[in-house]
Amino acid sequence: MRGSSTAGATGAGSAERVSLSELTTSDSPRRSGTDAEHIRLLAESAAELPPILVNRRTMRVIDGTHRVHAAALRGEDSIEAVLLDCDDDEAFLLAVEVNVTHGLPLTRADRTAAAKRIIASHADWSDRAIASVTGLSHKTIGSIRRRSSGEIPQSATRRGRDGRVRPVDASAGRIQAGRMLADRPDTPLREIAREAGVCPATVRDVRARIQRGEAPVPAGRRVAVAPAATPLRPQARAEEEDEGPELSVRIRNLRKDPSLRFSESGRTLLRLLDACTVGPQEWHRISDNVPPHCVEIIVSAARECSRAWEDFAVELDQRRGRQKPG
Repeated sequence: MRGSSTAGATGAGSAERVSLSELTTSDSPRRSGTDAEHIRLLAESAAELPPILVNRRTMRVIDGTHRVHAAALRGEDSIEAVLLDCDDDEAFLLAVEVNVTHGLPLTRADRTAAAKRIIASHADWSDRAIASVTGLSHKTIGSIRRRSSGEIPQSATRRGRDGRVRPVDASAGRIQAGRMLADRPDTPLREIAREAGVCPATVRDVRARIQRGEAPVPAGRRVAVAPAATPLRPQARAEEEDEGPELSVRIRNLRKDPSLRFSESGRTLLRLLDACTVGPQEWHRISDNVPPHCVEIIVSAARECSRAWEDFAVELDQRRGRQKPG
């Protein structure tokens, strides 16, 4: 049951010794509880128990409950653990992800129950994104979502494994793309796709249908028409024009993005960004407790970090400019 992934969680570092008395083992995706025989086998093994994963905020075990019980059965009072900074939803996601394939796998009933919970907590995630965490097929996730539609709020968009947000029903985006093609026929297709919230292939299809004298939305498709005065834009584009919610909220939303969660570079970036969510009062408290002999070094290091972030922002902004069609 060893978990090697830390997707979505931040602050992962080297393992450290943690007292068993500090740990809690509630909120496991394993509905039937622990397996006594598996615990006995682990306890009798001569091998050292691999580090468990623990939510630093609550000291709740994310992955390794059987190892905790095995350590207690051996008469040990502590265990190696990797502490992660995450909220309860992220901890549950990680618990499901690592227990699908490692050690004693989750049963199908466990994974189905977990999928229903993830659909409720991450309603904007696509069926394939949830499937990649639970080990179920995307068709099974879709079926669970449909059966739960009366109990769980439904999102009009889905965030895929690549992090892109797409509408569940593209008919409104098709209609918007049709309006834009009529009003701005020389606009690049990718720009129209971005503003209408659909893919370029959909815009090409809409253009071809209009040229044939057909409606933008194929017959039989659901039509969820947005008011004409309300342009359809992806969330990311709207945030470019409006600073949006405070930094901690924006970073928390980024931590839910599968395209960042499921890559090593993405997890590194999230860990670095997480350090930026410290509020003014906390910065003052930290400042007041800096030892006098360390001030000069810390001032220099802080300024270098600031310049590094600024260089990084400039590089990203320039890359975004190069990627814009024109």
